Amino acid sequence: MPYDKNLDQEIFSESADFGDSKITVSIFSYNKGEPKLQISRQVRRAQDEWIFAKLGRLSKTEIDAVLPLIQKALGKL
Repeated sequence: MPYDKNLDQEIFSESADFGDSKITVSIFSYNKGEPKLQISRQVRRAQDEWIFAKLGRLSKTEIDAVLPLIQKALGKL
């Protein structure tokens, strides 16, 4: 069965903004299944447009900002 965006329910989503990048912590439930945590990074292009990028490694500053979001998301699981 192919992925269907209409079956993906967002339960929680908050972002930490770092100027030219942001990290988003979300919880999604697909087809009323088990809710799962998703962490993604977006970077800003020159045209002020956000695009997805590989999350990769996190700096201490990023960890300090994202950890409270993860704790908050845990309360929604």
